[in-house]
Amino acid sequence: MLNTIDVNLHGKRHTDFDLLRIMKAQKQGFDLPVTAYLCGVSIRARAGIGVVFGHIRKDQYGRFGDGHLIRTSDVLKAEREGRFWVMTTENSRYVLATFQRQNGRASLRDFLRTTKGQYHPTPRILQ
Repeated sequence: MLNTIDVNLHGKRHTDFDLLRIMKAQKQGFDLPVTAYLCGVSIRARAGIGVVFGHIRKDQYGRFGDGHLIRTSDVLKAEREGRFWVMTTENSRYVLATFQRQNGRASLRDFLRTTKGQYHPTPRILQ
C-alpha cells in the first residue's frame, strides 16, 4: 500500500480580481518583454514578493508555476507603464497586477522614496 501525501507549499489561488487585472495588463501590452505577472506584491529588502502568473521560465518541475510565491532578485527600478507598475530586476521584468493588502502600495512608495532613482545593490556576502 502506497502512502501518498499531496502537499502544495507556498501556493495560492488567484482571485477573480487578480485574474481580471492580469487580463487587462496582457491586453495593454508593454514596451519591453514581460517575464511574469505578479499579484499580492510588496517590496521588502529590495526584493519583490508576490504570487506569480505566466512566468516565461516555468518548468516541468513546478518552478515558477502559476500560484506560487516568488521572491525576486534586487529591484533595480519600478516605473509606471500605462495603467500598471513594472518592476525591473537584474534579469527580469514583472508587471504588478495587484498589491498586497494594507502594505503593498506603501512598500512601493517607500522603495521609490528611499532609492530616488539610484541603485545600491545588496552585498553578496554580509560580513
